[in-house]
Amino acid sequence: MSEDLIVFKDIYKAFGNLKVLSGVSLSIKRGESLCIIGQSGVGKSVSLRLMIGLLFADSGLSLFQGRDVAKMDEDELVELRSHFAMLFQNGALFDSMTIGENISFPARQRGIKDQAELEKIVDEKLYNVGLGKSRFPDMPYKMPSMVSGGQRKRIALARALAEEPEIMLYDEPTTGLDPIMSDAIAGLIIDTRESLKHKELTSVIVTHDMHVAFKAADRIIMFNGGVIAGEGTPEEFQDIMKTDNTSTMSERELMIRQFVRGEAEGPIQAVQ
Repeated sequence: MSEDLIVFKDIYKAFGNLKVLSGVSLSIKRGESLCIIGQSGVGKSVSLRLMIGLLFADSGLSLFQGRDVAKMDEDELVELRSHFAMLFQNGALFDSMTIGENISFPARQRGIKDQAELEKIVDEKLYNVGLGKSRFPDMPYKMPSMVSGGQRKRIALARALAEEPEIMLYDEPTTGLDPIMSDAIAGLIIDTRESLKHKELTSVIVTHDMHVAFKAADRIIMFNGGVIAGEGTPEEFQDIMKTDNTSTMSERELMIRQFVRGEAEGPIQAVQ
């Protein structure tokens, strides 16, 4: 890993009277896989949108490669976003396009018109996500409604990879999937990063799924109450999760333990 690619410095963000982030500072290094966990509404997805300039902080700094995102003009924001690709919760595929057209869409937007080149991109990206033509020869010609939920996630990732990103943002990538498919998606995140290791692909994963966090992350950050309540490696979080003697644990450790174990009782209040 090398330099800090994305940096938040004392970020505050509210929507009306709802305070979401209250002084968050973090850094993400090039090539890192960072997982952000926490209850719904604590600012995880908001953080992704701050990174790419779809939202702006009320105060504090959001930096990309040392540049202040809030001070970028529209052309600079377009250039900034060209470094990123996002896998949304529902995949966000175009239902009126075939799977091949969905995956080739970013390339066509970049001005690539040669059909053979577009087909090569589609075949390569489908192969990258385990849907190669040797096993699924008809996949590029199907409509999104004709495939399973798990395959839709894979296809959405293939389209995101067709953007040739430096940073992949995953917004709840296993929402609505069964445990087996969730494990497959976690493995896919790892495989995608490894296959693009020569490009030092950076991954930021927002999730409630601790299995994904433990399997796919180099580092985990936990949001609670508008701040970072905990930070560490998956192994450190797992050690806290397994601890039964809570009498000597700090408030931070108790919050981590409660969340990763999925327990209603503890310092974190359940959202009604």
